[in-house]
Amino acid sequence: MAAQTGARVAVAEDAPLGGTCVNVGCIPKKLYSFAAHYAEAFEEAHGYGWNVPKPSLDWQLLKANRAAEISRLNSIYGGLLTGAGVKLLHGRAKVVGPHEVAVTSQGETQTYRAKTILVATGGRPLAADVPGGELAISSDQVFDLPQFPRRLLVVGGGYIACEFASIFRGLGAEVTQLYRGEQVLRGFDADVRHFVAAEMRKKGVDLRIGSGVESLVQTPDGILACLKDGSTVLADTVLYATGRHPNTAGLGLAEIGVALSANGAVSVDAQYRSSVPHVMAIGDVTDRVQLTPVALAEAMAVVDQLFGDGRRAVDYALIPTAVFTHPSIGTIGLSEEKARAQYGDIRIFRSDFRALKHTLSGSSERTLMKLVVDVASDRVVGLHMVGADAGEIIQGFAVAMRGGATKALFDSTLGIHPTMAEEFVTMRVPVPG
Repeated sequence: MAAQTGARVAVAEDAPLGGTCVNVGCIPKKLYSFAAHYAEAFEEAHGYGWNVPKPSLDWQLLKANRAAEISRLNSIYGGLLTGAGVKLLHGRAKVVGPHEVAVTSQGETQTYRAKTILVATGGRPLAADVPGGELAISSDQVFDLPQFPRRLLVVGGGYIACEFASIFRGLGAEVTQLYRGEQVLRGFDADVRHFVAAEMRKKGVDLRIGSGVESLVQTPDGILACLKDGSTVLADTVLYATGRHPNTAGLGLAEIGVALSANGAVSVDAQYRSSVPHVMAIGDVTDRVQLTPVALAEAMAVVDQLFGDGRRAVDYALIPTAVFTHPSIGTIGLSEEKARAQYGDIRIFRSDFRALKHTLSGSSERTLMKLVVDVASDRVVGLHMVGADAGEIIQGFAVAMRGGATKALFDSTLGIHPTMAEEFVTMRVPVPG
């Protein structure tokens, strides 16, 4: 986008194009989530009259097909860059002067000068910080495991941990998930957290709350995780998903005076400028909102600021997001807890039901829908769902909420029958309290 304004632009990258999302994040994760759902679909088909032989997963084929698709996307990104006139520099970049960046590739280093330097290097998974931690993998390696892990131990309680626990359970692994906190998905609405945890357990994830790893030990039978309570878990693979940190190590930023936070994030102002004004940063490397669409929006704001009229800004107030657990989560706006703190007087509308599909499928999966309403303005300030295709359903409601939709507007909107989504416009009675 910057190059299309006529600016001279170069991008330095030492990995396949597309960043975390395309290569080891959103895209492959969603593809594996699709794969995991097929196992459920084969089983549920019996209730609809289909006699399906017992299926088996070809892990190697799934990996190969995923790799081919990611490679296709890498090529598309390359074409978009070069087609716009961007100079693509394949190599590891380091800021070596106020306006100088050295790019090293295959042992050779070349230095480039730029009026503005934009840091968009994303984040990296935190490594396992226990004795034997080198035996664990991160989400970066989980897509390409040589063999499918029949026994998977997932350590962590955030969305990445919960997603992979759900996915690999769906693919057929025995999954144990450990989280040291009181409930998974800290920061999400409490009803959502408890509901998802219950649904994950129903699907066979051995989810243990208030549980942590003391050490990992390699044994002939697998990796033995010794837990803080004295118990053990034996696994073929241990996935640590305990957070991510900004990817700024070795970039030379501190050396030229760029202020970094305690965890290495680039500190930026409202215009994404660091303490060195011509060095800017966006996305996960700033450790604010770690979502791909947010990074893209920030990038567009930077382009407009540098080469446009400077009026474009990112509104962080209502950011829709999805978590691809099984069942999935869709959410926008405030949790009940945050809404009470901000508005005081709120009304809660909540519905928990078995979807029509599962009246014949035999599945016990349930769906949760919840609206949080500010009484004074009647505005819907929080909307949450746990259920099939939650992300697809939430996207449209995000438009309505950004437009200031009230509960009265929801109530006056006709539902599409029979769908799960219609529940959001048919909830009439607030829950007590």
